[in-house]
Amino acid sequence: MTAVAPTILATCGGLNPGTWTDSVYGPLVLEAIRLARVPSDRTPRVLHVNTAGGDQRFVEGQEVEASRIAGAHASHLRFFPKRNAQDLAATVRDADVVWVSGGSLVNLLAVWRAHGLDEVLRDAWRNGVVLAGGSAGALCWHTGGVTTSFGPSASVVADGLGFVPGSLAVHYDSDESRAPAYEHGIATGVLAPGIALDEGTGVVFRDDGDGPALVDVVSERTDGRVQSVEPTTDGRTVTRALTPRILP
Repeated sequence: MTAVAPTILATCGGLNPGTWTDSVYGPLVLEAIRLARVPSDRTPRVLHVNTAGGDQRFVEGQEVEASRIAGAHASHLRFFPKRNAQDLAATVRDADVVWVSGGSLVNLLAVWRAHGLDEVLRDAWRNGVVLAGGSAGALCWHTGGVTTSFGPSASVVADGLGFVPGSLAVHYDSDESRAPAYEHGIATGVLAPGIALDEGTGVVFRDDGDGPALVDVVSERTDGRVQSVEPTTDGRTVTRALTPRILP
């Protein structure tokens, strides 16, 4: 457990297409590894958790190959068809980064809570394991957000883990159903004010002693938008652009 303070990187990204292989760690995954501050004399350990996508084995194979190319070691915590780790706490503590992939946010939350992984992750995060992920793997750390877990159109989920303050929306530039659902949720008070992410962007939260706070905004695209979304007194919302730091 190597991060200097409890750290979460919530993104709309993950693996990217490779030139000579199916997938490589994208800049956002590499940023999560950098945030872990792993000593130079050992290999970074990335624990992939693909609960939201049903623990598909072909995805695991892509992640293992991507980690090898990046000079990291990948392992997997799975719950389908059954759990592959007896001691969840030890499995998570052994990682430098927990990377959670996308899929169904609703299914992810239900499965994690059934197994007690939510509290295991909270304890590991407080003790230096970087928590990160994309899409559902970013939404889960917040108090709520919008998801397509129930079908093709986005709907509000307000029972996230709440490790970091506020709500989150992802795929803001690629799914036209998300902005109206997210802004309505915030305007009506069902969702807390929060952040909307375009594809390829992310936000970093760190707890330096006064509670988790937004400390960085990042993007692997020069045109990727990150916006804060807040309610107004007349029942609408207002957005404000947050300038991201472009990742190499």
